[in-house]
Amino acid sequence: MKKISKSLQLLLVTTFFSACTNSINENTTTLKPPIAEKKDSVMTIHGDTRIDPYFWMRLTDEQKIAQNPDEQTLKVLNYLNAENEYKSEMMKTTEDFQTKLYDEIVGRIKKTDESVPYFLKGYWYYSRYEEGKEYPIYARKKESLEADEQIILNVNGMAEGFGYYSASGLNVSPNNDMVVFGEDTLSRRIYSLRFKDLDTGRFLDDEIPNTSGHGAWSNDGQYYFYTTKNTVSLLSEKIWRHKLGTPIDEDVLVYEEKDPSYYIGVYNSKSDKFIIIYNSSTLVSDYHVLDADNPTGEFRQFIPRGEKHEYSIAHFEDKFYILTNWDAQNFRLMETPADATDQANWKEVIAHRDDVLLEGIDLFKNHMVVDERKSGLINLRIINQKTGKEHYMEFDESAYTAYTTTNVEFDTDVLRFGYQSMTTPNSTYDYNMNTKERELKKQTEVVGGHNPEDYYTERIWATARDGVKVPISVVYKKGFEKNAQEPLLLYAYGSYGNTIDAYFSSTRLSLLDRGFGFAVAHIRGGQMMGRQWYEDGKMFKKQNTFNDFVDCARYLIDEKYTSTEHLYAQGGSAGGLLMGAIYNMNPELFNGVLAAVPFVDVVNTMLDENIPLTTGEFDEWGNPKDKDSYEYMLSYSPYDQVEAKEYTNMLVTTGLFDSQVQYWEPAKWVAKLRDMKTDNNVLIMDCDMEAGHGGASGRFKKYRTTALQYAFLLDLEGIKE
Repeated sequence: MKKISKSLQLLLVTTFFSACTNSINENTTTLKPPIAEKKDSVMTIHGDTRIDPYFWMRLTDEQKIAQNPDEQTLKVLNYLNAENEYKSEMMKTTEDFQTKLYDEIVGRIKKTDESVPYFLKGYWYYSRYEEGKEYPIYARKKESLEADEQIILNVNGMAEGFGYYSASGLNVSPNNDMVVFGEDTLSRRIYSLRFKDLDTGRFLDDEIPNTSGHGAWSNDGQYYFYTTKNTVSLLSEKIWRHKLGTPIDEDVLVYEEKDPSYYIGVYNSKSDKFIIIYNSSTLVSDYHVLDADNPTGEFRQFIPRGEKHEYSIAHFEDKFYILTNWDAQNFRLMETPADATDQANWKEVIAHRDDVLLEGIDLFKNHMVVDERKSGLINLRIINQKTGKEHYMEFDESAYTAYTTTNVEFDTDVLRFGYQSMTTPNSTYDYNMNTKERELKKQTEVVGGHNPEDYYTERIWATARDGVKVPISVVYKKGFEKNAQEPLLLYAYGSYGNTIDAYFSSTRLSLLDRGFGFAVAHIRGGQMMGRQWYEDGKMFKKQNTFNDFVDCARYLIDEKYTSTEHLYAQGGSAGGLLMGAIYNMNPELFNGVLAAVPFVDVVNTMLDENIPLTTGEFDEWGNPKDKDSYEYMLSYSPYDQVEAKEYTNMLVTTGLFDSQVQYWEPAKWVAKLRDMKTDNNVLIMDCDMEAGHGGASGRFKKYRTTALQYAFLLDLEGIKE
């Protein structure tokens, strides 16, 4: 990676910053924010003309890392650095508090820690952390946990010299002697595949650039199948077969996706029988399979690609199971012979139910585990494939999340699953599917102690403006009074069908222990209440997502959990779009907003098919080249809907190398808000000049941003320590 030079990072627009006063609110009257140059770009489509005064802020990846940056690059980086400097000066009175919060947050994390080992093909695999180190060590032991440790990768040494580093998709060969992984040093999720001989510890010369970082082995361990990306849009486009020890330019193209609305990839079936290529758009799934014992053979299509048919496949003995929404909105389970996969041969195993969303299955030699969601909660259903007997696992709390975890071993009656709630830390169990006995293998330790009995969690229901009941999960420390005077942070996501369950966070304790309540609004756009919940929060129904959040906020105020003076909102990525929308709609409901990597320039982004993710998301947001979609998206696009009016306090975070939501979206948004808003409330942006969508790499660096966000909220509440 070519790093941005230190001297370049220090280039700042000459802005005078005066001495700080007692709080960030007071600083708004004494510090002058950066004012971005306005250079109008005219955009006309469907007879409608928009003026974008900040379109000039866009840089390519090549410009970002250039050793001799051009004038345009300097201009953009100067502006971003000026915003960072303004943020630092505005938050200067909280610097000691930020340090205290950071130390407190990381102090709860066990420094020397180890994952629960799992057994696969003669080895126990695990990862561990050492005190003082930012990155994991991946290791294994042969046959027994008492055996000598063999280090697969020590990521700490590999990350040296890089501002960002990620090792992803570790995949050990079937013969146990080789590991392949993806390496990203830019935070753009573009990985170079590297191979390491586990017997000698030597890295092979085989290094494959521009990949997704994941792939599949042939059963003889001689071939590896991988996916490459379009270098501009970053879409996965081609799948290749690489033979170890041969030049990369001799790799064989085995599949190419021509439709840019599809994401593709390749993986091994859990049974190790097949290598499977998946192709998926928002509405359509497609699979191709190949016998893993015949890696140079031809892939065969599972069924012809259809319209609006989502499904997934899992191999078991002489058949495939298919989880499908074919005539089943909430999905049903089918099976078909492994050598006769045409839809005409599919037979129903679990029927569709209007009140149960079938989310996934995990297969074992004797059992099938089914993930079902009913009334917003996950149920794990255990089915004995030999006898047909079944049962549901039991959970005690009213709001929780449960999920299967690392179950790579096929011939076992033990299910490994995870469990947590807003008061119970993440816990890993082994569950005997015959005897129903469960064994706690590990519960994430909260260093310094955590007593779940000190906190209270509840699930409440807000009524949205159209009469729909929206669930909210709430947690607070006992002593929290519903008197409208307590601060509360309301979080949501609400897109892509992603469901945010009730989850535990030791980080969150820094707010709860200072009197904050925390709530998750399970708004439409996720799948909390079934597939229709998602359908009612996308495309031409996207406004429901924003309305639900606002109506949840009003409910919390009406029920005196908090008030407008003490209510805060948080969301990131597509949840950042949510923050942008409600910031325009009802800023008066909130005393502050945290918008992380926010997708706010909706129309411009969805009109640019060279931007990563755009073409694959037309069925989520719409294609603005269609007039109806353009007009609807424009009606809520946060950047386009900024008005000359009073807004509330806001902290925006982003990363220069973000490949999912480009940094210029929040940068332009902040610049436009500065130009148009009529209030004197706080508006600051933090741009990580080395990170991407997920923030800083490493185990602890990301908590610097969390400490900044918490200090922002707490300062607005007048809480100084």
